[in-house]
Amino acid sequence: MDTYLETERLALRRFTADDADLLIELDSDPAVMRYLTGGSPTAPDVVRERYLPNILAGYEKWGGDLGLFAAHEKEGGAFIGWFILRPEPQGPLDEVELGYRLRQAAWGEGYATEGSRALLGKAFTEIGVRVVWAETMSVNHGSRNIMEKLGMTLVDTIPTPSDMEMIEGSEHGRRAVRDHRGRVGTAVAAVRSAVLHHAWNQWPRG
Repeated sequence: MDTYLETERLALRRFTADDADLLIELDSDPAVMRYLTGGSPTAPDVVRERYLPNILAGYEKWGGDLGLFAAHEKEGGAFIGWFILRPEPQGPLDEVELGYRLRQAAWGEGYATEGSRALLGKAFTEIGVRVVWAETMSVNHGSRNIMEKLGMTLVDTIPTPSDMEMIEGSEHGRRAVRDHRGRVGTAVAAVRSAVLHHAWNQWPRG
């Protein structure tokens, strides 16, 4: 396994060209896609021809330090989903998005918090990141709670993009956070939360 990061219970690795079926299965669960597409699955051809090639290209673009990473349980090796740590396509390398998508079987186990906290630590102590941000629907209370546990700061609620208006709770918008320059939330209308390097250094880890 091409291990990128390990936590107490998880091992994160870079995806390979043979991993399309894992991504297809993950995106086929309506519950997993509830706040992303309204429950609609991602077409297998889209995964094989667009999503996976873009993931692999990202490793080349960012030297393997940033991108989308497959997550497995250390005990038994089961694939539980993925975590993301990467900048916007044309954005600065020291401002990156944190996110995750996990199989239903992995929900409620604390994996999202565990993996995200480890990625924050790696971002700030090894990769030279200054700010990490995340997005979610306003009604996605589970993800919002995780952002709060990670010490991320909520800034504002902004309108949902038109191509996401079919999603449950879209009328409540998505949220934005204030970054280190005091700028409110940017290009994507979303619940955006962020944590800065200096704030991470002061945040309790217990």
